[in-house]
Amino acid sequence: MKNITSVFLISTLALSSACSTMKTTATPTEIQVPAAMADNPFLKKSTLQYQAPEFDKIKNEHFKPAFDYGIKVQLAEIEQIANNSAAPTFENTVLALENSGEVLRRAQSVFYNLTSSNTNPAIQKIQEEYAPIFAGLSDKIYLNDKIYARIKALPTGNLDAEAKRMVELYRTNFEIAGADLTKENKKKVKKINEELATLSTQFSNKLLDARKHGAVYFADVKELDGLSADEIAAAAADAKAAGHPTGYLLTLLNTTQQPLLQNLKNRATREKLFKASWYRAEKGNEDDTRSILEKQARLRMEKAHLLHKKSFAEWKLQDQMAKTPEKAMDLLAQLATPAVAAAKRESAEIQKVIDQQKGGFTVEPWDWNFYAEQVRKAKYDLDENEIKPYFEVKTVLEKGVFYAAEKFYGITFKERNDLPVYHPDVVAYEVFDRDGKSLALYYLDFYTRSNKNGGAWMSNFVDQSHLLGQKPVIVNVFNYQKPAEGKPSLISYDDVSTMFHEFGHTLHGLFANQQYTSISGTSVPRDFVEFPSQINEFFALEPEVLKNYAIHYQTKKPMPQALVNKIKNAAAFNQGYSTTELVSAATIDMNWHSVTDASQLKPTLEFERDVLNKYGFNLKEVPPRYHSPYFAHIWGGGYSAGYYAYMWSDMLNADAWDWISNNGGMTRENGDRFRKYILSVGNSMDLNEAFRNFTGRNPDLKPLLRNKGFIK
Repeated sequence: MKNITSVFLISTLALSSACSTMKTTATPTEIQVPAAMADNPFLKKSTLQYQAPEFDKIKNEHFKPAFDYGIKVQLAEIEQIANNSAAPTFENTVLALENSGEVLRRAQSVFYNLTSSNTNPAIQKIQEEYAPIFAGLSDKIYLNDKIYARIKALPTGNLDAEAKRMVELYRTNFEIAGADLTKENKKKVKKINEELATLSTQFSNKLLDARKHGAVYFADVKELDGLSADEIAAAAADAKAAGHPTGYLLTLLNTTQQPLLQNLKNRATREKLFKASWYRAEKGNEDDTRSILEKQARLRMEKAHLLHKKSFAEWKLQDQMAKTPEKAMDLLAQLATPAVAAAKRESAEIQKVIDQQKGGFTVEPWDWNFYAEQVRKAKYDLDENEIKPYFEVKTVLEKGVFYAAEKFYGITFKERNDLPVYHPDVVAYEVFDRDGKSLALYYLDFYTRSNKNGGAWMSNFVDQSHLLGQKPVIVNVFNYQKPAEGKPSLISYDDVSTMFHEFGHTLHGLFANQQYTSISGTSVPRDFVEFPSQINEFFALEPEVLKNYAIHYQTKKPMPQALVNKIKNAAAFNQGYSTTELVSAATIDMNWHSVTDASQLKPTLEFERDVLNKYGFNLKEVPPRYHSPYFAHIWGGGYSAGYYAYMWSDMLNADAWDWISNNGGMTRENGDRFRKYILSVGNSMDLNEAFRNFTGRNPDLKPLLRNKGFIK
């Protein structure tokens, strides 16, 4: 998964019951800096280029003082705005809100990146402590009657388009939060928000432990038959790191299926690994997440009712491109029918191979990837192990991802070894615009760790803002398997696609061109934010790009055209499976958040089973990409009632790529056009209009269905 973090949104997700009763009469400038904050790196702007975090100075003990001081200052700023006797203006109301919480914002931008990418017990403890506090601070802002009244009364006639958009969005955000509720209902919403913030953090921390504890130990290397020597060496290293003097440890990624399943020949080993993944968070032990997510589902429904909506999904989607759960579900249904039909055909092909080999069993989830790889090899003569030697991580990055960006957008990159980083595996680059001027800083964190969340994502350390004179500082985080010492870091084509995908998010952040951080870059609706990332995946197979980065790590020769053809011919392979696992997960999410009455809620496993049966996802060999107990996107992240966004964005990206392909393809003219109408607009305008500005039409689902091989 992909985690797009808006520093502004984080900074306003803020204060607990303790803080909701806190009073201050001091103005922000009158608040004294505590002695403990004197040397705190978050007190002042970083002196590094573009305010990049000073990771060489930042320590765990700096966060709490920065949070406490930052909260106190922002509360004073909010009170000053609310009690301003002057008539409301853009400057003394909306802009003042936008600029509040500077110290807190700096600390949170680093903290929330570390909680996902490099956490530790001290950080986890702080995260749990401050989750309800930050939720309360958000309520302190967005449920403030006086500020809401000022925003409603604010004249907008003389404002420029971006300022008008800010007023519109702030007013919408206040109303979505419940600013127009009665005093009694506001209290109830505040209490629910605090509980939800705590539960979300608890879910994330439990899931991290479940993933760590779910790693599967094997004493005998024979059980790992099918893995490469490098993969076995990495498993041995992971076992030693976990305290096993001998043996091998296969760690879990956050998805249902695990990448190694396609190579493991021992069926018992495959089953053991798959079940470790599937059951990781439902064992009835301290890592079990079910009671937490069930409480979240109930509280979200109750919150929606307080906010005059039938369901949480109805409340959540009102400011998204889809607008309503019904439209989102309609898209999922249009994809589900052909996807399930294709998956059934794929299953039959796999079963045929099993029968030909006299396997004597019916295909199960842990068999799918192993035999699908054989089907792919038979149909397309394509072997994943034949491909990997051509995909070395840094070569893919610099000669693939960066090369495509230079060709399409004119930007260039220079590695920076002088910037402090939060982990030795992290690398940094400076990005230069088409005119040669420095544009941004870009960090990458490639390898999986036991203290890192699964998946892949992009976040900002610093958001772009012309008003604040800020240029973007961005990080991409991955979970590639780290090679054994001295070995090359070779990745699969799926991993290559992930790198291009996450860099698409990065481009969205790099090309931000707004005055205000809250509408800058990736601070857009969830069902739009994946569009720039998904369209960037197409560049991975562009002939000019592919031949530049698909280079054998030993021979240094480019990938033979015959192998390239195999990859392209196999592009639609297994699309029934991959689409079904995504759409079924999105359907689970939307149903959890579409309940309108508590009687509709059931125990986790029963609820999920009923949903899958109801919508025709009854292929036991094709499980959802995320099982409810470890569905981090919706219980620990920001995708509640929003996982459909990946498919909605996929519709946008397929249609937009269709336009690009029919209008000259990978040209600088098209790159400049995409940058102008899509990547640079942030949330400064209606994004349905932005899409029409680029393509000249409303999005059409047919190009996506064609790409997946579901229609001709």
